[in-house]
Amino acid sequence: MARRRPSRSILPRAFAHLDLSRQHRLGAPEIIYGAGKTVPQISAIIRRLRSVRQSVLATRIDPAKARQLCRLFPKGKYHSPARTFTLLSPQRVNFSQPSLSVAICAAGTSDHPVAEEAYVTLEFLGHRPARFYDIGVAGLHRTLGHIHSLRNYHALIVVAGMEAALPSVLGGLIRSPLIAVPTSVGYGAHLKGITALLGMLNSCAPGITVVNIDNGFGAAYSVHRIALTSKTTTHRR
Repeated sequence: MARRRPSRSILPRAFAHLDLSRQHRLGAPEIIYGAGKTVPQISAIIRRLRSVRQSVLATRIDPAKARQLCRLFPKGKYHSPARTFTLLSPQRVNFSQPSLSVAICAAGTSDHPVAEEAYVTLEFLGHRPARFYDIGVAGLHRTLGHIHSLRNYHALIVVAGMEAALPSVLGGLIRSPLIAVPTSVGYGAHLKGITALLGMLNSCAPGITVVNIDNGFGAAYSVHRIALTSKTTTHRR
């Protein structure tokens, strides 16, 4: 029996099968998760994606890997706080017109790396997010001082560690879709983000969506899906 040939939308490697049709199906290309991969593996995936003129976003890239990737791909850019590496194609596709305004809120300065991962991901996907950082509930006046501005955005990403109260506060005051991101920032009983995660899942403010601990990328991708669906729905109407 003849062996079935792999789909042309998939480029096989010994360690990875790249999904080249994902951009068409989901409105964004395959993203490289850098943690656990070696630099040779990451660079091989980047070259494959570049060979078909796709832009590249790699997440969870530590500084040591970043230095090597920047030498291998001088046109790439390492975003240190976000721990991401991007390499844009000259024939870059606009995955989404920035018709959906997005605000990224971070409770504290220690939450910035996760918030920046969301920011870089949204920029890569064609959005122009705004930042509202260090507006946690420990100084509630800071939070409330931005409510009027935040109500102008179509979607919010809210990043918080400790007891993670910020999404509940904003979720009770702002009607826009809210994606909450718990972080691993906190002391012992914080349990590396479990306390923040459970606090968000048990929020009294209805309709809050929660992603995994430290998953700024996942929050950004969720907003991107909302944007694509909103654009499609508007077009159909």
